[in-house]
Amino acid sequence: MKAYFNKSHGSPAYFLAHPVFTHDEFLAGRMALGGSSKTVNALLHKHLKSGSLLRVKRGLYASVPGGANPSECSPDPFLVSSKLRPDAVVAYHTALAFHGKAHSTWRRYQYLTADRPRTVTFRGLEFVGVQAPLSVRPLPDFGGGVVVRPHAGGEVRVATLERCLVDVLHSPEQGGGWEELWRSLEMVEFYDLTAVVEYTLRLGSALTAARVGFFLDQHRAAWMVEERHLAPLLKRAPAQPRYLDSRRVPGKLVPRWNLIVPADVLERRWEEPT
Repeated sequence: MKAYFNKSHGSPAYFLAHPVFTHDEFLAGRMALGGSSKTVNALLHKHLKSGSLLRVKRGLYASVPGGANPSECSPDPFLVSSKLRPDAVVAYHTALAFHGKAHSTWRRYQYLTADRPRTVTFRGLEFVGVQAPLSVRPLPDFGGGVVVRPHAGGEVRVATLERCLVDVLHSPEQGGGWEELWRSLEMVEFYDLTAVVEYTLRLGSALTAARVGFFLDQHRAAWMVEERHLAPLLKRAPAQPRYLDSRRVPGKLVPRWNLIVPADVLERRWEEPT
């Protein structure tokens, strides 16, 4: 049975193998070895006091690498994001950043959850829980498009690039606005278009179907988008014109998708030399 203590480091081996962990996870592992909640709490308190552990928030801890200064040590933000709730899924712009496809670097990290948790701030980083869309909230993995990836000595539950595309178009404020999400999504070399369409339809939003369809229409050559990919989205597009931007920003009507698209987006004015 794997020991909890590593004599050469003088600290639990569990801490070394789990860069970020919850109280419940550590308690379950310790009790499997015959421990108790009292001894677990005492052990955690001891290592918090010694500086070998950091408390990110109540019930969530991060290990401090040997020799590191606890006051200067920050846990991996993707690991933290995926541990803030039992159902947490790294999503939106943060998932794009995890996959290396975010146009800009943020200090704000988003994760999907069924609840509405408070924002957590730690070491200058902001961790924001976003409630999953109602239509997919009760479904496994909030409707799919979730994978587990090894990262920084741990594991991260994260949205796929296909889900990222749909999610940021469904909630563009979570993608950083039109220019940021357009530029980020365009960094992706390949999308499984069948997965994109299936998840879009699962959300049940006519506006989202039109946004995704319009975006794919603009990138036919880049991702080999065919009419068969767009046909199901066209069937779900709004019957009446809708604004691409929920703030009702004026623009030009794109009849095929019944979308009123701002000129900045339609003409991609951010690409013009300044």
